[in-house]
Parts: sequence; structure tokens; C-alpha cells
Amino acid sequence: MPRSSGITVAVTGATGELGRPFVRALEQSAEVRRVRAMARRPFDPGRLGWRKTDYTQGDILEGADVGRLMAGADVVAHLAFIVVKASARSYQINIEGSRNVFEAVAAARVPRLVYTSSLAAYGYHAHAGLLTEDTPTRGTERHAYSRQKADVERVLGEALAGSDTQAYVFRPCIVAGPEAPALLDAMPYLSAEHALPGWALRALRRVPGLRPVLPVHGVPFQLVHHDDVAAALLAGVLARGEPGVYNLAGPGEVHWSDVARELGWHAVPVPRQAVDVSASLLGRIPGLDVQAGWLEAMRVPMLMDCTRARRELGWQPAYDGLQTLRELVAAYARRP
Repeated sequence: MPRSSGITVAVTGATGELGRPFVRALEQSAEVRRVRAMARRPFDPGRLGWRKTDYTQGDILEGADVGRLMAGADVVAHLAFIVVKASARSYQINIEGSRNVFEAVAAARVPRLVYTSSLAAYGYHAHAGLLTEDTPTRGTERHAYSRQKADVERVLGEALAGSDTQAYVFRPCIVAGPEAPALLDAMPYLSAEHALPGWALRALRRVPGLRPVLPVHGVPFQLVHHDDVAAALLAGVLARGEPGVYNLAGPGEVHWSDVARELGWHAVPVPRQAVDVSASLLGRIPGLDVQAGWLEAMRVPMLMDCTRARRELGWQPAYDGLQTLRELVAAYARRP
């Protein structure tokens, strides 16, 4: 195995909300010599001041693209995944694309694989207490992203069976921060607001006392800052701890009332049963299966124990959940 002072890391999904903070962490690591990055969109790493990174536009569904990416790699980090718009139509990319990557890793005898799974792989069920890495990953059938994340972990186990590749699997909760606005992008009022022409948006914001209303219920959730996830992934790249599965979440719980407060919105309490009914009704309307799935994710507490990451990797998140939320909201407010 090559010395850790000069490793080459291949990264899929390098241009995404998590990909950019992760590659930035690789660029800043003295133990990483070279980064080979790939995603489907055009991208110039020099624009971000990256000097170690060679970028190739490619597709994880194309075996030749995947093979070229990982040629000579000491570590492969697989981040490519459709998240917010995950649906039955994203199965090919999320499952078969991941299978291509994992099988290529095994065939090339790459020493280490770092894969970003998700809290969603556990499934949005009624869990007793905090989720640990030993909790079974059952996914949720009505939530495409959850189901596909669970399926990919199964595919990973099949692809690496009998190989010598060490796998580090990370299950972050909702990733947020200035470079990861998906949590707010998915909120109907904000998505509609950013679709307005500039003049209309400015006029809307000048109306005194006009504040949106956010229905809130008592189900808490966790957030983790994208830089803290990147730090954990880097620890896996550098084999700081034992291979295996690691939960990632910032300290503390977040409530939707916190989101309303930070946005300056009105918070209106609603019973949890209202969320159940809404998810059930949306799920019956053709074309709204994705929205129904994400409502499904709000129905039960999904709180993780991250002791293993702290103990094994020495992972110390720099942001708690509320700090991450505030950074996200502040960055969102600066958007044109």
C-alpha cells in the first residue's frame, strides 16, 4: 500500500453540495497528493483555487468513465447520488451507477472506499431511542431516497464481498450550511420566491409585516454542517479509524420552530397527525410521490448516536445543529 503522505483520491459527485467541501478538505490535506474528480456537469477546479485536482466530466453509468477515474487511485470516494429529486426514475443512477463504482473498486483492488450513505437508509420508522450503526437499514418504501440508500448499502456489501477493499460508510443526517441549501430549497415558499423576477421579489420584501407561516410540530431532527461531514470523510480517506459504518450529526436537536424563528417567519403549531394525513393524501396524487416521501420523513424522530465517529475517528464537529441552521439561513439571505 502506498505511503499515506502521497495518496491519490478519486471522487465521484465532486461538484455537489457535499462534493465541493470534501474536495476542498482533500486539497488542504498534506497527506493527499492528487485528487481525481468526476461529475456529469462541466466544471473548472481552477476557479476555486484547487491545485491538486484533475477534473473529468463523466457518468457513473458508463463503465469506461468509472474505470478511467479510478486508475491508480489509492482511495475512491463515492458521493454521486440524486437526493432531493430521488424517485423511481432515479433508480438507474443511484443503484446501478453505484454498483458500477463498487464493482470497479473491487476489480481494481483499490485499498479503500469511502461512501456517503444517509440517515435515511435506516428508514423512517418508529425507532426506540437513538439510532446506532447497528440499527438495521430497512429504508422506507414510500420514500424513494430512503429506499435507494438502503439498497445501495446492500449492493456495496455484495460488490465488495471477498475483496480486500476496506469500506468506510458514512450516514449523515440532513447536511446543511452555506454550500448545502437543499433543506431551504425544498420549502415551497422559498422555492417560489426565488422563481420571481428581481423587481417582484424586492416589492414583496418591502410589504410591512408580511411574513410567511410555517406549520410546525414537535418532531425534532438533526443537522450536520457540510464542512464537518467533509472532515469525517477525510478521516476515512486517511484511515484514521477502523473501517465500518459511522453516523454523523451535529450536537443538539433542531425543531421546525427554530427554522421559523431564524427565517423570521410565523410558526403555527399543528398536530403530528396532520403530517400523517398530508403524506397519505399526497402519495395518492400522480406526480407528487416525491413530495409525499419527504413529508413521510417528518413523521417520526430520527436522532442518531454519533459516539462511534468521535471515538474511532476522533471526529469533533465544529458546528452544532443550530449553528449550522444559522449559517444556512444567513447564506440564503445573501442570495440574489
